This record gives sequence, structure tokens and C-alpha cells, in this order.
Amino acid sequence: MSEVPVVRDAAVVVARDGDGLVALLSAHFPAHRGDFLFLPGGRREAGETPEECARRELREEAGITARTWRPLGSYALGVCVPARVHLYEARGLTCGPQELAAGEEGFTLAWWSMAEALRAAARGRFLLPAGPLALFLADCRGEFGVGGPGR
Repeated sequence: MSEVPVVRDAAVVVARDGDGLVALLSAHFPAHRGDFLFLPGGRREAGETPEECARRELREEAGITARTWRPLGSYALGVCVPARVHLYEARGLTCGPQELAAGEEGFTLAWWSMAEALRAAARGRFLLPAGPLALFLADCRGEFGVGGPGR
């Protein structure tokens, strides 16, 4: 029998600055024949909690650290795959240099309003589903909980 590959959990971050702008990354993905948007995130490393993974990925891919973290939820990668994607919102941001790994050199950071980011998601500009879902959840929950006035 063939060995089943281990699929690790991942984390994705909606980083919002003091004005509510969202940190979005963009890059060209030749296998998908285009430029796409995505949120900072990636696979958990051995021994990391989901939040530690989110913190590391935000720092590496966007050069951002955050004081305040809020879990937005998680979802399974598939019905037969135990790995989950953990979604977070980060605030109280400090910006520094990106720490891009090999293969990430083309990642470009830009700041978008939540409305613009959600419109881009509705137009199919995100490559993976975690980004639009995390944006939607962060927008719906606002600063004061589900349906709160922070929208």
C-alpha cells in the first residue's frame, strides 16, 4: 500500500491597521496563469500552535507583527483530511521588512480597504478560499462581535 502524505494544518491572517485597512499580498502564479491576491498565511511547522503559525507567517510574508489577535474560526481541508485552516484577525500592527523564503520573492504587500478586498474576492481575484472566508468573517464580526458596529 502507498503511504498517505501528512497534510499539516495552516493559518491565514486578516491584518488590519489603525484605519481598518487590510494587508493583502499579491504575486504571479504561473501554474494558474495570472496574478492573484492572498492573505498572509501558510502551513504549521512542527511544534507550533495555530496562532504561533499565524504570527510567524504574518511576520515572514508581510513583515508585520501584531499586539492583538482574535481567532475567526477554522475549517477542514476536506472530509477525509484531518488538517484544518485556522483563520485569525490581527490588530495593533507594527510594520517591518518582509522575511520571504525561496519561492516567495515576488510577494508584494499592499493596503486595501475591507470593501475593496471583499469586492476583489467577489470578482475571483483570490487564488485560495481561505482569504475571502477570513475577510468575510472579520468584516461580519466587526470590532464588537458578530454583527457589531465595527463594520
